[in-house]
Amino acid sequence: MELVFLALLVIMLALALGSGYPVAFALPGAAIVTISIAALCGYIFAGGNVDAYFAQDGPSQWLSAGVTNLRGIYWEVERDTLIAIPLFIFMGIMLQRSKIAEDLLVTMAQLFGPVPGGLGISVVFVGALLAATTGIVGATVVAMGLISLPVMLRNNYSQSLATGTIAASGTLGQIIPPSIVLIILADQLASATDQAGTIRKTLHKAATGELTMPSEFAVVSTSAGEMFLGALVPGLILVALYMLYILFYALLRPSKAPAVKLESSRDLAFLGKVLGTLVPPLALIFLVLGSIITGIATVNQAGAIGAAGALLMAGYRLKDGKRKYSPAILALIAMTGIGITLFMFDTNIKNIKTDRDLIGVYLSVSTVFLLILALIWSGIRVNRDNTLHEVMIETAKATSLVFIILLGAAMLTAAFRAFGGEELVRDYLNSLPGGFWTKFIIVMGVIFILGFFLDFIEIAVVVVPIVAPILLADPSANITAVWLGVMIGLNIQTSFLTPPFGFALFYLRGVAPTAVKTINMYKGVIAFIVLQLIALGIVGYYPPLVNYLPNRMSLLSDNAPPPRNPKLQYCIEEYTVLHLAEHSTELTSAIRVAEELDLSILPKKLKASVSKSVQKASEAITLLETAKTAEQDVLGASDDYRPLHSIVRNIEQQIRENASTIDDLETRLRRTSGDNADAIKAGLQQKIDTISNSQLALEASIPAQWQATNEEFAALQQIETKARKDYRRAADDSFLPVAKVTAALDDTDKLLALQDSLNNLEQQINDNEPAAMLVPIAALAKKFGQVEGASKIKSAVSKARSALKAKKPNKKKAIKSVGKAIAAFEKELAWRIPAKETLNASLKIYQQAISGSIGIRQQSKLSREQALFVARCSAEHRDISLNF
Repeated sequence: MELVFLALLVIMLALALGSGYPVAFALPGAAIVTISIAALCGYIFAGGNVDAYFAQDGPSQWLSAGVTNLRGIYWEVERDTLIAIPLFIFMGIMLQRSKIAEDLLVTMAQLFGPVPGGLGISVVFVGALLAATTGIVGATVVAMGLISLPVMLRNNYSQSLATGTIAASGTLGQIIPPSIVLIILADQLASATDQAGTIRKTLHKAATGELTMPSEFAVVSTSAGEMFLGALVPGLILVALYMLYILFYALLRPSKAPAVKLESSRDLAFLGKVLGTLVPPLALIFLVLGSIITGIATVNQAGAIGAAGALLMAGYRLKDGKRKYSPAILALIAMTGIGITLFMFDTNIKNIKTDRDLIGVYLSVSTVFLLILALIWSGIRVNRDNTLHEVMIETAKATSLVFIILLGAAMLTAAFRAFGGEELVRDYLNSLPGGFWTKFIIVMGVIFILGFFLDFIEIAVVVVPIVAPILLADPSANITAVWLGVMIGLNIQTSFLTPPFGFALFYLRGVAPTAVKTINMYKGVIAFIVLQLIALGIVGYYPPLVNYLPNRMSLLSDNAPPPRNPKLQYCIEEYTVLHLAEHSTELTSAIRVAEELDLSILPKKLKASVSKSVQKASEAITLLETAKTAEQDVLGASDDYRPLHSIVRNIEQQIRENASTIDDLETRLRRTSGDNADAIKAGLQQKIDTISNSQLALEASIPAQWQATNEEFAALQQIETKARKDYRRAADDSFLPVAKVTAALDDTDKLLALQDSLNNLEQQINDNEPAAMLVPIAALAKKFGQVEGASKIKSAVSKARSALKAKKPNKKKAIKSVGKAIAAFEKELAWRIPAKETLNASLKIYQQAISGSIGIRQQSKLSREQALFVARCSAEHRDISLNF
């Protein structure tokens, strides 16, 4: 019965949207009305049981769940990604008001005009630049339609090519960062990732019986910054496809896209005009995207940079077309001063110790004040004709629209789940033959079709939360959230182009001359829709186009994950295998030299640990070879095992779903009461009996050879897993002890520098009051703590301080502890000084030799070469389904 109300929910929503009812009210309205009707029907027809027609729980729980979702949009501290939305909207509207589109279109048309199809190429180029600065589809299409379309038609461009180029180029703002679509998708996918992680853990537990899933199999979330990085290359590919299409179209049919001769000469004045038009938007793109890519700023901070930059760019334009660069020049001087100050001084107020530090703080305050002054100056100039006020109003309207739709979608999603819609979609997708790619193609097809009727925001906030967890949880493809987001973003872009309801077509129709037929506009966009599908195919076939750049920036950043991160281990071991193959001779030689070292000068424990460490290096190399052999054995058995595994896991999935259905039916059976309760209970019991019989049939359909085959394959996997664990343990043991010894030997001079302070400590304790010695002893203990391997000395010094700090200070006890510290100090020097001369260099050669291979895991950070390899390796999607 709940399916009836699910259908009612979908029909009511479709009717509301189709009748032109505001989306912001249609989404929550359909949810609230449907939940209320279902509760009322349950009260009337199910003996007062308002929960009767819900898949689980009842109306009060689902309405409160919707309210919780609403509060989550605003009140969850972690969900700060949405803060960037008003900032980028302000940036886009302000730049649109600053006439940047007009300048770019006119100048680029003059630059590319002499090339076949040059006007069309210039429109695509300008569309890409505007996408990376304004990102407002409507404003971009209108501006290009008003300026470029008449010029293109006047120069004998075909109507279909001209209108298709303008409409398609205007939609680039949906995929080229910074994009509001990508921010919304990142927010939705962050929630979907949590759900997908839970689903995958459940699958792993059901398949293996283990309570915990290895973290290397976890679903990794995404952020707006990663979405921007991931979409950058696909966006440029789409631009290139557009340009190549126009160029080849012009070469094949020159009469449809003729070259246009430049009326003015290409002199220095023309070059200055080109640079003056291109440099400001390119500089803004560099500041916004560059700050994100280099890790200098978060997406929110980059949005603030973009908003400030847009205000400055608008500030040097006057309404009459003249320009006054004074505010922008002042801002440039201020930013240059800030950069120089940060480079030369420590501007942290807490770290002020010298007059030079104080000068740095004063300079930073002064330069920031100049930047604020430039922004205020620009704001005053922009608001002379009330532009700033109008932009703020438009920003508030657009931001409110986005957030209200997000809130309504949260209510709708709760209602969809209340009637079992999510389970229905999941069961349908999981029942399809062909695995992940069948599910993915169907989902992308549905999104493509919905693009004919719905805006990108509705698709992103209604469809994505339902289907994304299902796709992300599938271990056979093991896709990343950023790749899925970019693929959906590329697909959603078609919502602005697809006839008959493409918004870009409506915008263009509104400004196009009456001579341009609507049917020609529809014909024109078809080719670009095909190009978008080709781009989808390219990105889908080669995931590194999306995944590589986020991985690269993550692994090369200051906050890069350590090499011991479980998600990196497979790729690090692949790098190690290649490194060993290329440098086996040097590594073997370094190990042999280390094995022959005379370690008798070291303390007994250190000697044993270093000797064992060197032995572990050879053992680690052998274990890695064993692990690779075991991996090949697993891969060899996978082809025969995979079909059987797929069949059985599908049967087991059906069995689990049936068991869940039986539990729900039994719950409803217990809760049913009222006048016609007996008839309802009989119907429910009949359903339970039917499903139970189906369970028996499913259990009997499991192939007889499954248990033996599964155990055999699991044994091969266990051999590989054990070999990898043993290798990692041996690799760590081969590096750590030697690294500690070399670090201790390197700190010998630091230890010697503290000798006089330690030797004089006993006399100072005798000559001074206990309270007066607490700070000096604490400072000395801290210095010993900074010396590698001097923990015993530090401990003894700290005990001396504790003796003086007691309620009854005990100088004798303190002096005794100092004596122990001196004895430990002399013992350290006794082996450190000769070992530094005879062993340190050789041990460092060994350490350096293994640090790029088996010792990678113990580094604080991957080297650039290692990080780039791991970024390439982890950019591929690796099938892990046989572990489930």
